[in-house]
Formats: sequence, structure tokens, C-alpha cells
Amino acid sequence: MRLPRAADSETADSLVRRVGRGAPRLGPVRLVAVDGPSGAGKSTFARVLLSALTAAGFHAALLGTDDFATWREPVGWWPRLRDGVLEPLARGRAGRYRRTEWPGGVPVPGAFVDVPVPEVLLLEGVSSGRRSVARRLSALIWMEPPDSATRLERAVLRDGAETRPELVRWQRFERVWFRSDRTGQRADFVLRG
Repeated sequence: MRLPRAADSETADSLVRRVGRGAPRLGPVRLVAVDGPSGAGKSTFARVLLSALTAAGFHAALLGTDDFATWREPVGWWPRLRDGVLEPLARGRAGRYRRTEWPGGVPVPGAFVDVPVPEVLLLEGVSSGRRSVARRLSALIWMEPPDSATRLERAVLRDGAETRPELVRWQRFERVWFRSDRTGQRADFVLRG
């Protein structure tokens, strides 16, 4: 599905049917990435898709890359996700990771999170569909971003006015990352947030 479609419940229902017909590629798990720049609507759509998967009878889980990323480490955290969650799930075993928490706006190691083996794991966030995981994905969903000013205002509204300088730097990083990784060009589904 290459033409942008609205990221709504009707689209989610259609994706559930297609994901359900697809083969698991992460051991017994269908790994579905919802990727795109900040403020593109990834988290919102991932929750809609999770609800649709659950309503269709799938044992599904949602994991956000925000549990790993920091301002200074936007994508370099991947080995923690791969080793703690993806590789155990690929072997049919539960995963575990330590979430990044933000008390007072400062990232610190937080609580440990256990990830039981689901039928479908939605991995949502910037770089979730990166090239290095492509062969393990049952589906890659790209959230077609609105203009950068709209995305920035959405992100500031979500994260707070004090984050604006960091979000501006983050957007510059994202432009370089997505141009290099070509995530949007590799997507199975392109949606408008």
C-alpha cells in the first residue's frame, strides 16, 4: 500500500487483516514497526492499531522507542532493545529491558519491563523500522509527516515548551537519519497522521 492513507480505525482494521495473514519473522512473533519523524502521529496510530489487533483476537503488545532513546542517544540504544527484547522473543522467550525515565526532564535508568511473547509486537517510534531489523519485520508502517513546523508544535505540545530547543535539534537529526536509512522508501504501508 504505497499511497498515503489516513491513519484511522478503518485503516487499522485493514492492516490487522494483512498482518494476520503474514508470517511471523521474529521467531513466533509478527514484528510490526510504526516509524516516522517526531510529531507525525506514530504513537496515536500505534494505540489505534493495538486496539484493533486486540479486538480481532490477537495477543498483541506495544513497545515504544521512547523507552530507550534520549536526547543525546537518539538511535544508538538499539543493542539494548535487540539483545534484551528482540533476540529473546525470536527464540520464543520473554524479553526484558530497563526503561528510560525522565524525572525533571533528565533521562535516567528507570524500572525494568518484562515483555512476554506476543503474537504481534508493535514497535513504535523513530528508527523502529531501521534497515538493520528489516528482515525481521512482518510489516513496516511509515507515518507520512506533515511539515516540520506542524510536527514541532505537536511535539512541543506533547513534551512541554522547555523541550523546544532539544526538539529542533532532534528534527535536524531525523532528517539526516531518515535520508540515510531510507525508511519511508522501504515501507509496506504509508499513512497520513
